[in-house]
Amino acid sequence: MARRLLLFVFVALLALPRGAVEAYPWPFCGAGGFLADSNYKASLSLLAAAMPKNASTSPGLFTTAQAGVAPEQVWALALCRGDASVSYCASCLDQAFQDLIASCDYKDATIYYDSCLLTYSNIHFRATDEIRYSPYYPIRNLVNATAEPARFQRVVAALVNATASSAAFNSDTRLYASGQADFDKELPQVYSWAQCTPDFSPDRCWRCLVRIMRELPTFFTDAIGARVLGIRCSIRYETQPFFNGTVTVRLSATSASGPAPAVVPNVVTSVGAAGDGRKYRVPIMVPVILLPIVAIISFATCLFSWRARRPQNEENQPYPSYSPEGEDVEGVDSMMIDISTLRAATGDFAESNKLGEGGFGAVYKGTLHDGEEIAVKRMSKTSTQGVEELKNELALVAKLSHKNLVRLIGVCLEQKERLLVYEFVPNQSLDLILFDATKREQLYWGKRYKIIDGIARGLQYLHEDSQLKVVHRDLKASNILLDMNMRPKISDFGLAKIFGRDQTQGVTNRVVGTYGYMAPEYMMRGNYSVKSDAFSFGVMVLEIVTGRKNNDDDYDDGSRQSDDLLTRVWEHWMSGTVREVVDPCMNGRFSEKEVLKCVHIGLLCVQGNPTDRPTMSVVVMMLGGETFTLHAPSNPSFGSKTDGAGAD
Repeated sequence: MARRLLLFVFVALLALPRGAVEAYPWPFCGAGGFLADSNYKASLSLLAAAMPKNASTSPGLFTTAQAGVAPEQVWALALCRGDASVSYCASCLDQAFQDLIASCDYKDATIYYDSCLLTYSNIHFRATDEIRYSPYYPIRNLVNATAEPARFQRVVAALVNATASSAAFNSDTRLYASGQADFDKELPQVYSWAQCTPDFSPDRCWRCLVRIMRELPTFFTDAIGARVLGIRCSIRYETQPFFNGTVTVRLSATSASGPAPAVVPNVVTSVGAAGDGRKYRVPIMVPVILLPIVAIISFATCLFSWRARRPQNEENQPYPSYSPEGEDVEGVDSMMIDISTLRAATGDFAESNKLGEGGFGAVYKGTLHDGEEIAVKRMSKTSTQGVEELKNELALVAKLSHKNLVRLIGVCLEQKERLLVYEFVPNQSLDLILFDATKREQLYWGKRYKIIDGIARGLQYLHEDSQLKVVHRDLKASNILLDMNMRPKISDFGLAKIFGRDQTQGVTNRVVGTYGYMAPEYMMRGNYSVKSDAFSFGVMVLEIVTGRKNNDDDYDDGSRQSDDLLTRVWEHWMSGTVREVVDPCMNGRFSEKEVLKCVHIGLLCVQGNPTDRPTMSVVVMMLGGETFTLHAPSNPSFGSKTDGAGAD
C-alpha cells in the first residue's frame, strides 16, 4: 500500500509543470537553449518591441506573432487578463519579455503574471492544436475554509462553473468572464475569473476550461483560493476581489449552495451584468474529498516532514493569501523552527556570526544542517518592534512571494526568544555599501540603475500586483538587502499595513517610521498610502544617484546653501547641472540620459501633493521605456531634514 501511495504521489508531482519556481512571477523553461548573440535572440527582441503594444490595443488584449527564418524562427503568444487597461497590459507584457528572456535562455518558455501571460517557442503552436497536450500550472492558497467547508466547496464549484460557461458562451468575443458569489454572514464572498485566448471557438474554449476545472477537486479541496493557469485557458477563485470592472456572473448563496449533482452537462441560471437571466451549459463539479487524496496528503506530509520546520514556497503553491486583519497568523505553527536548531546554526548566536544590530535587536548568520545559509533576526527584550509588529511581519512576509522581497523561512518563539529566520542575503543592506566611502565604488552606474528598478518592481508587486495591496511605511536604504548579484530585496515589514482593494488611504495617530524618508502628509497628519511609499522610494532614488544620505549634515557641494538632499538636487535640476550632484566615485562613468531620468523620477516621487506622485507601475514603465514622457516636477519646497529618528 505504501509503495502504491508513493507511486501516486510521484505521478501527482510529475503533473506539475517542469521548471516551476517558488516566487512570483512564474516562468517555465522548456528545451533548446540559445546564445545571447544568436538570431533567435534577435528575433525575440523584435517581438518584444512590437507585441506588447499590439496586444494591449487589440479588442481581446491578445496577439500572436512570428519572427525570424527557419531554423531560428520564433512563434509567440501574448494575452492580458480581460479587465486590464491598455497601459497596464502593455507594461505587463513589456516586463514579461524582459524577465523571461533574462531568466530563461531556452527557445521554449512561458511566464505568468497576475494580469498577463507570455509564451514563445521555436515550434509553431496553433489554436487548432490538441488541448489535452497543453500544459497547465496549478497554484493553491495555503489557507483552508474553516466555516462550513462542504457548503463553501459547493458554492465555489457552482461559481467557477458558471463563470467558465459565461466566458465561453456569452456574446463577449474576448472569451473572458468574472464572477461573484454573495454569501450570508457565515461565509465570505467568493470571486472568480475564467478566460481563453480569443482565437478559440466557444466550444473549444469550453472544452479547455472543463479540462482544467476537473483539477480543482483534486488539487484544491477546501482551499479558500486557487488558480489553474494554462497558455490557452485559465481559471481562478479567491475570497478577496482581484479583478477590476463589472462582474459578469453573480450568484446568491441560496442558488449556489444547494447539493451538487454528478459530473454531467447541466444548466444553471446566472445573472449577468445587466441583470438578465442567462442559461449556461455547466458540467457541475462534485467538490468531494476522495479518500485517495486524503491518503496522498497524509503520506506526503510524513514523507516531507523533515522540511516542516523550515518550509519553502512549494512549486504548486507559490501564491498564498493573507487575512485582511493583518494579525491573523494561522499557519505559524507549521513554520516553527526549534531553538536548538537555530543555536546550532548560529554557533549559539556567536558574536563572530553577527551581521548587524538595530533598535529591534541583532541579526546573525547561520547555516542549517543541509548547508542552507540563513539570517536570524533576534528581537531584543527592549525591541521597539513589539509583539504585534512581529506578528505583522511574520504573517506578511510568509504570504508574499516576489524576487525583490526577502523570503521568510521560519520562526522560533521558544525560551522567551522571538526569532525570525530569513534567506541569507550576502551583501547585507544597501546603506552599508552606498554610504561607505570605499564600498560604494563597487556600485557602478549599471548596478545602481538595476537596484532602483528592482526596488520599484518589488513595490509595484506590493501595491498593485499582489492580492494583498501592502503599504510598507518604512522604506529606507537600510531595509533594502542586496543578494550576491546585487539584486535588491525589500525587507522589514514590521510597520506594513494591508489595504482593502478599493482603499486609497489610512490614518494613524501613531506615526512611526524613519524621519527623512516619511512623506509630509504622513509625518504631519498620520495619512499613509501607496503614495507615501512612493515618497520614500523617491528619497532612495536620489540617495542612490548622489551617494549621499538625505540628511547628511557634513555634505556641502560648495555652491549651494541648501541643507537637505531634496532641495539640493532640485536646485541642480533647475540650473541644468545634475551632473554635479552625481556620486563622484563613479568618475563620470554613467549614462547621463539614465541619470536624468532617475533624478526626474525621484523628484516626481517626492512631490508635496501625494496625487502628483506616480504609482509604482508608472515608475516601472518610466524606467523601462525609452519614449515615456515625464511631466515636469515642482519644487519639493519642504525639506526632508528633521531632527531625531523614528522607529528602526
